[in-house]
Amino acid sequence: MLLITSFCLYLGYRRRKLVQIKEKFFKGNGGFVLQQRIAQGGVSSDTTRIFTAEELKRATNNYDQARIIGQGGFGIVYKGHLLDGRIVAVKNAKMMDPTQVEQFVNEVTVLSQINHRNIVKLFGCCLETEIPLLVYEFISNGTLSEHLHNKEKASKIRWLTRLKIASETAEVLSYLHFAASPPINHRDVKPANILLDSDYIAKVSDFDASRLVLQDQTQLITMMQGTWGYLDPEYMQTHQLTEKSDVYSFGVVLVELLTGRRVVFYDGPEEERNLSLHFLSSLKENRLFMILDDNVVCEGNTEELRSCFACKKVFKCERGRCKIIL
Repeated sequence: MLLITSFCLYLGYRRRKLVQIKEKFFKGNGGFVLQQRIAQGGVSSDTTRIFTAEELKRATNNYDQARIIGQGGFGIVYKGHLLDGRIVAVKNAKMMDPTQVEQFVNEVTVLSQINHRNIVKLFGCCLETEIPLLVYEFISNGTLSEHLHNKEKASKIRWLTRLKIASETAEVLSYLHFAASPPINHRDVKPANILLDSDYIAKVSDFDASRLVLQDQTQLITMMQGTWGYLDPEYMQTHQLTEKSDVYSFGVVLVELLTGRRVVFYDGPEEERNLSLHFLSSLKENRLFMILDDNVVCEGNTEELRSCFACKKVFKCERGRCKIIL
């Protein structure tokens, strides 16, 4: 009886301790602030849901290794099944700046209320863990990067499909910069952050590095953000990422769509290691067709491509707005 009583007391102590830890994380991650906004009607609970740690643990089968669908420097993404039948992607990030809690809550609030067919839907978050978990819509067909740099997959996305993906991505950036309130700078536009569904419809994702542009601010000074190869050259001097930085990154994505090459390639000749510079050099020297992907030029569209590059009207960007005009 003494052993059983001691064991029960120990279990009770462990449960209370676990509850206290969850409450500590919840408070530290801005949970009470988010709850208050939902209670006051400033945020809809239908679009911004606060998940419990237990819910997501069950959804991912205790974060089973077999459920991992993506991982890298950002963290790990698990495939999850919610009790309401929805399939989701649960993102477990590696770190969070504790001084940016209010900014994090603001961004979750705004991003979870965005409803755009080409943006991965953010369903909500879990704040009971040391680093908040983000719960996204699950997109079934992987990233654009996987399709461009896999020979078998690349053969399935031809010129018109690539043009459609570029157009849909441009529409997302235009929406974020000029239609969203407040405006949003994505700050990490790249093929790895563009997902594709089963119909090859583009879905822009990964807003972890994004920042809301407050009405009294035109620029934001930040620590290192974005991805090498996609960062605009001015960032190296100013350390400021604006909507124009997104436009530059989008231009690099276009070059990847056209060439199928990686943005940085260390194994080739030195003059070909930076894709952007190599592309501009090839365009200037009128030998662009030598570096275009075979899946782009093998459909009898050589003259169409030639006329596009001759008049440089594949796409147009004005005042930060991107638009495919072909």
